[in-house]
Amino acid sequence: MKCRLSLCALLAAALIAGSAHASAVVRFTQPEKYTDMPFAASDRQEVMIQLQKHFDKLAATLPAGQDLNIEVLDIDLAGRIEPSARAPRDLRILRGSADWPVITLKFSVEAQGKVLKSGEERIADQTYMLGFNHYNSSESLRYEKQMLDRWFTKTLLHE
Repeated sequence: MKCRLSLCALLAAALIAGSAHASAVVRFTQPEKYTDMPFAASDRQEVMIQLQKHFDKLAATLPAGQDLNIEVLDIDLAGRIEPSARAPRDLRILRGSADWPVITLKFSVEAQGKVLKSGEERIADQTYMLGFNHYNSSESLRYEKQMLDRWFTKTLLHE
């Protein structure tokens, strides 16, 4: 495939710029002890994969050269799991009362080996069902992702 010099230069610049943003390093500490996770091992794994991907997406918005490190200490997903005799899986019921999402984590943002910001947070959204959620209703962990977006913007992007 032939490409013009300017197009090749643009593609190379895009690849270099894209590689300047590191993905997040996420550790899940003792996930078997988390407050509220799915019962099936494959479903628990999927929750951790979805959160890893979301932290990667958030880390990509940091300034070039900054790295995000996350240690997830506890997860309490939105809603409550209720056993179902009819469904092949247990059901997660969202009522909007005392079943809000909570994620406890330690974090650090580093650049060139220097810690720019760090801390431990208990992130919760008691009003998770009120207002507009920009994630589609079919999106996995939509309430948790929106909560993490707000925390990330408030804590790590703005001072």
